[in-house]
Amino acid sequence: MIHHLSIAAQNPKHAAGVLAELMGGTAVPFPPNPGSFFALQLDDHGSGVEVYPAGSELQPGGITGGSFVKTAPRGYGPTHFALSVATDSGTVKAIAERAGWQCFDCNRGPFHVIEVWVENETMVEILPPEYAREYLNFTRPDKIQAALAATQASSARQR
Repeated sequence: MIHHLSIAAQNPKHAAGVLAELMGGTAVPFPPNPGSFFALQLDDHGSGVEVYPAGSELQPGGITGGSFVKTAPRGYGPTHFALSVATDSGTVKAIAERAGWQCFDCNRGPFHVIEVWVENETMVEILPPEYAREYLNFTRPDKIQAALAATQASSARQR
């Protein structure tokens, strides 16, 4: 169970607010890294996304814990995550459009996702209830191993 993760954004307050709206939750300041905000789903798992100012790095700090360092912001990267929400697909798309973020309804084969591109740089795979059911059905231990073994390299999404 992943309870929270972090991403960077040019406007962390806005990005966290939009993510919180997609989740049906709330966004609050995240004081350990000034200028950061925490989008909380307000579920029984403590699910959330910490949104740091672009250019934030988390570096080891020994027994006192990691510390934040400011560096030059970057653009696209490989980090993404899937987020199940109670919000229906039409509302997800409307929220993304209102935020000015790219949004695509995608068929991954055994399941669907809505790619929402936070500030048009960081991808979040949003799973409304009907898509979450598909995803959870596909990722059942008895099914996923067989499905992945049968997958061929031709299904890769590389350019």
